[in-house]
Amino acid sequence: EPKRNTAFGSVGRRIPYRILHVINQDGESLGNMHRADALKLMDQHNLKLVLLKENVEPPVYRLMTGQQIHEEQLRRAEKKKASPKPGVVQKELSFSSAIAKNDLETKTKQIAQWIDKKYHVKVTIRQAK
Repeated sequence: EPKRNTAFGSVGRRIPYRILHVINQDGESLGNMHRADALKLMDQHNLKLVLLKENVEPPVYRLMTGQQIHEEQLRRAEKKKASPKPGVVQKELSFSSAIAKNDLETKTKQIAQWIDKKYHVKVTIRQAK
């Protein structure tokens, strides 16, 4: 599989579709247009066309600056890191700040067991009324 330089689909002139839905760099929809018109717009504003959604008809492209493309790649990389990896079990435990001592000790033991099993543990503490 060839190494891909971008986190999204085609950037620039490699556009296989004839009709595109184009969004400008400010996020405003410019509507559906022919590929040639979108390329002219791209050249006029010195921007790149980036594929956002391919599974819709017509596919959605956005005009972006190099900086916006870089920021979007970083944002997607962070989102991918944050998502749990397949095969990793995440356990979540939630309790009130007014928890009784015995209950707290029991839940602490449970958390220790999960950590020993190499589970990711998320603890949420709710403030008592």
